[in-house]
Amino acid sequence: MKFNRRILLGLCLAAPVLVMAQGNSATAVNLKSDKPALVAGKDVAVVQTSFGKLRGYVHNGIFTYKGIPYAKAERFMPPTKPAEWTNVRTAFSYGPVCPTDVTTQVNDEIEFPFNHNWGFSNENCQVLNVWSAGINDSKKRPVMVWLHGGGFTAGSSIELPSYDGEALAKKGDVVVVSINHRLNILGHLDLSAFGDKYKASANVGMLDALAALHWVKDNIAQFGGDPNNVTIFGQSGGGGKVTTLMSAPAAKGYFHKAIVQSGSYLMNGIPTKEMTQKVGAALLEELGLQPAQVDSLKNVPYEKLLAAGKKAQQKVNAALRAEGRTANLGWGPVQDGDFLPYQPSSAEALQLSADVPMLVGTTKNEFTAFAPSGGDLTMDAIKENLKKRYADKADAYMMAVKKAYPNTTQPFQYTDIDFAFRPGAVKHGNSKAALGKAPVYMYLFNWQSPVNDGRYKAMHCMELPFVFNNIQRCEEMTGGGKEAYTLADQMSGAWINFARTGNPNYKGLPKWPAYTEAGGATMLFDVKNEVRSHPDKELLDIVTAKPM
Repeated sequence: MKFNRRILLGLCLAAPVLVMAQGNSATAVNLKSDKPALVAGKDVAVVQTSFGKLRGYVHNGIFTYKGIPYAKAERFMPPTKPAEWTNVRTAFSYGPVCPTDVTTQVNDEIEFPFNHNWGFSNENCQVLNVWSAGINDSKKRPVMVWLHGGGFTAGSSIELPSYDGEALAKKGDVVVVSINHRLNILGHLDLSAFGDKYKASANVGMLDALAALHWVKDNIAQFGGDPNNVTIFGQSGGGGKVTTLMSAPAAKGYFHKAIVQSGSYLMNGIPTKEMTQKVGAALLEELGLQPAQVDSLKNVPYEKLLAAGKKAQQKVNAALRAEGRTANLGWGPVQDGDFLPYQPSSAEALQLSADVPMLVGTTKNEFTAFAPSGGDLTMDAIKENLKKRYADKADAYMMAVKKAYPNTTQPFQYTDIDFAFRPGAVKHGNSKAALGKAPVYMYLFNWQSPVNDGRYKAMHCMELPFVFNNIQRCEEMTGGGKEAYTLADQMSGAWINFARTGNPNYKGLPKWPAYTEAGGATMLFDVKNEVRSHPDKELLDIVTAKPM
């Protein structure tokens, strides 16, 4: 190998002197005594795990580890422990993400605020990442385990810049963990009808998440974390994963607090094994395989498998509709009678996590921000549209909007409010608070992004840069103004305090009482934060056709 002599000479003349203190602190000095932002080297950030030694790096004082294997698995099989290693393994780069539909084009304006990182894919995607302010120091920091969005079909721990855990770990002296796991057909194809070997196949994606929590239990102390103070938190599909784990008997005791961001939709129910087994059977037919050939599925190329799975779902959904039954089968958790014996909204499931404090909420606009804005519609046109939808309740609807959102001035602001996620969050909060065994805290994120003429509003995912204190990384989404930084300090502080104590109250926020169905205390995050009692109850009652 040839070296560039000029570069080599420059490195020698710079002569940096790096000193790594053993344990929980990192110091870096050179001849000018300035400190580099990043330190990496042979003896830097080394920790012992159950499977071997890991070496990470230190960035801005935060010990960082990426792509750590927490499990391994054959296709459709439950995860098992990863292979051990003897040498010190580096953990510098993000690991593989689960294969998903290939992205071939994007909507430019919608992609702009998200700034996705698609990563590289491999079915062996059971890896996690860790950020901590200290290692090997016996300090019991709260642990925050992030479950990414993308439904149960897409996404990864590196998909959005907001997911980076450095700023959160630095601000709150918490340990942040994020994970990749199996998704879509790889995580949720139900083959249980074809033998006991496949009895867990419908939920192996969530079994991966549970395996990650096992890894946290066994190893996080070396990373400065407290295995007895673990918060699971997630948004959208990640919130659904939190909801799933709260309903899983096998997950009990592996987490102690839960944050569900725009992810309470599973409270409306998950498919039963009787339904999802039909998809497995239809898949075999689609591929021209007999039940006795089910084992050959492990060798079918992913793209062919996924395409056949989609056709199988379409056929089963069509058959269910013909029977007059609900037909919206997709990839996701299944009530399999084993890992998930109950529906998430059932009394049995709720009791499993009755003693786990929960923080739950949504954003004002969610996916309505992606629809045509209706900015050119007049108030008369809006009223006409509302009459078609709500008939004699149209005027009451408009008054309820103004009551819930007093700053409503533009015609389109009467119709861009989310009603897909918000009712589920309220239902979730009511059900859990009724148990009376652990507090529930409710929020509604109303802050409107100024970017691109305000097109993105309080859209789905908008709260993420604020929760992770990552405004600088997410200026395309937030604009990076003073308002955003102030709110990010308050929200990230609230999430950190909740992870630490089960109470999100934080300096700069109004007093945030626990939520009950009777009291309805809801924190409204905006330019000016406020707590209101059932701020949108009249509006939700109209939309969900309940009596006012």
